[in-house]
Amino acid sequence: METAPARRPGELSFEARRRLFLVGAVGLAALLLSGLSGLPDYRDVTPLYGQVINGVAVEERSTTAVVTAVNFDYRGFDTLGEEFILFAAALVLVLLLRRLGEERRGRLDRLPRHRHTTSAAVRLTCVALVGPTVLLAIYITMHGHLTPGGGFQGGVIAATALLLVYLGSDYAAMRRLRPMALVETAKAAGAGSFVLIGVAGLIVAGSFLENFLPLGTPGELVSAGTIPLLSLAVGIEVAGAFVLLLSEFLDQLLVIRRKRGGGA
Repeated sequence: METAPARRPGELSFEARRRLFLVGAVGLAALLLSGLSGLPDYRDVTPLYGQVINGVAVEERSTTAVVTAVNFDYRGFDTLGEEFILFAAALVLVLLLRRLGEERRGRLDRLPRHRHTTSAAVRLTCVALVGPTVLLAIYITMHGHLTPGGGFQGGVIAATALLLVYLGSDYAAMRRLRPMALVETAKAAGAGSFVLIGVAGLIVAGSFLENFLPLGTPGELVSAGTIPLLSLAVGIEVAGAFVLLLSEFLDQLLVIRRKRGGGA
């Protein structure tokens, strides 16, 4: 019969830690409910900020997607922070998953080729969807200043193409199509490009992330100044981050299956 490990001096018991957590959770829930109860109804107030942006964004930034203008221009500095939150979160998670990286890579290199358990129809469908998925990701990213979309959405769509490769083929094929050095470089390059465009605005126009390129005509693909470039930088970073996370999680899953005697 197993006995519970002895507690170190000053260490709380499991029951005490659970009670402390419950007290904190109840307090946090009460605080959140108190804050939410004071908010006005969604339809009661039309924010002045939104009215102003809707009235001037198309003329000032030559973009027909006002949300994109807000994300990559009017509050571009906030978007920079969001991008680096994703960058840091993905980086920390990858570092944790690679704690035993050398051992894991050796095991994965010896994994046998995957035997398909899905039907031929599923495999053909997945393979056929890879190209359209990549094209859709490019379209959503590059037309973010014209229609709803942008780099965040396009990057996630691009990452799903790798998942389709795995679902329609096998792990070995996916590994060949996702060179990790290139994925990691793309992730860093996307984040760095956003900063470099901001610095270029500082040098050319005197303000960080200033929209210094010609704005063009609203509704045309080449328009909105630096907004499409920032959207592209975010798309590259998001795609790289999600491919990296997908790869690391899948590697961990395959190692666990190998330990249990399963296939890839």
